[in-house]
Amino acid sequence: MGGLWAGINDLLLRPEASRDIMRIMSMSGDLGLRELIAIGIGGMIGGGIFSVLGLAVSLAGPAAPLAFAVGGLVALLAGYAYVRLALSFHSDGASFTYLERAFPDRPFIGSFTGWLVVVGYVGTLALYAFTFGAYAAELLHQVDSRLVRQGLSTGIVLAFAWLNLRGARSSGLTEDLIVYSKVLLLVLLAGAGIGSVDVERFRVDDEHDWRAVVMAGALIFVAYEGFQLITNAVCESRQPERNIPKGIYISIVSVALIYIAISAVAVGSLDVQILVAAKEYALAVAARPVLGDLGTVLVCLAAMLSTASAINATMFGAARMMAEMAVHGEMPKPFSFRNRAAVPWLAVIIIGAITLVLVMLGGLEFIASFSSLTFLSVSLAVCLSNWKLRRVTGASAFLSGSGLLMLSLTIVTLVYYLLTEQRQTCLEIACMYLLVLLASMAYHMLHRFRAGG
Repeated sequence: MGGLWAGINDLLLRPEASRDIMRIMSMSGDLGLRELIAIGIGGMIGGGIFSVLGLAVSLAGPAAPLAFAVGGLVALLAGYAYVRLALSFHSDGASFTYLERAFPDRPFIGSFTGWLVVVGYVGTLALYAFTFGAYAAELLHQVDSRLVRQGLSTGIVLAFAWLNLRGARSSGLTEDLIVYSKVLLLVLLAGAGIGSVDVERFRVDDEHDWRAVVMAGALIFVAYEGFQLITNAVCESRQPERNIPKGIYISIVSVALIYIAISAVAVGSLDVQILVAAKEYALAVAARPVLGDLGTVLVCLAAMLSTASAINATMFGAARMMAEMAVHGEMPKPFSFRNRAAVPWLAVIIIGAITLVLVMLGGLEFIASFSSLTFLSVSLAVCLSNWKLRRVTGASAFLSGSGLLMLSLTIVTLVYYLLTEQRQTCLEIACMYLLVLLASMAYHMLHRFRAGG
């Protein structure tokens, strides 16, 4: 059981843990419903709520809790597609396997999706590094110093890049404390704040209509990215036909309820302008009227621990995914080179370097928009696969179609918001996607040329 929990503890941090960790679990025993729910909840609450609360309030205003509800609904519809595909195709490859089965004559689709997922992971790394710097600066009373925040963000990325290069692994007990103390603190904050909620603060004006709510829900979707890891565990789970669906649905609903409660307490306790001004450290500000200065300190510490552990596990998994793709010729071969600690050292260095560039040059809204749009697009591709394979998966045409429609609407809404309100951000994201597309096409064609030769 020790090996099982060591694997689960890593998986709880982020959904990017590699298939190597899954093998550790499979050697130690099967995963039951409780473990699957823990993987899903731990994957989603990896730092997102700490960073995107201010963004949700800035767009949706007093209706921010509804924005988190919209994000949860989108995640549920996407989760349905993952469930049907996971039960039909038992593979740790998850989304890549589903795309290969849905589009067997277009292998480039799976290759491009792999590149997109890796780049999305880099985006989440930047988001967590940015958030770590903001909460650490708030704890040091230096939140107005851009230099201090960027220095702290840079320092945490470099620290975990060094640890990853050494092949260091966190202890299971430490990770248990990080994950469960984080969830416990959020529940405590929500429960303690109910008494301070003023219902008059929830009055919505014309500026914050349903379009603003959907825009906010799309922008903060990155906070729900993570439930997909449960489908990676289908081969190691007990009674997958029963536990995989329950694990995904229960974890999404639980996280959505926590997010809705936290945002409701924040909006009901403070003026919207205060939360918008706080931006990336809005949750720390929201904790002050509920638990006083101690609450702010506890939230800052929880955010720092959460984002730090998320950076560690994300870098671990993303580097190994790059190495795996390099082995199959879909990325430069040097990315697969490993050091004496069996770590793909060049992949770690490249990931760390790109993360630092995003942290230095991109603001919170750019990083969150890029990450949310990326994982919304991947979820849409999975839903499209489920629609195409619905006769095989036994999926409901209504639910499958609803997922496609909702995800498409959410993506269009987010793109519309970026085009009308953040044109520069939209242009930067488009340029990044173009670079990813060209790079993935080049290496896919190179791989086919070598295979044919």
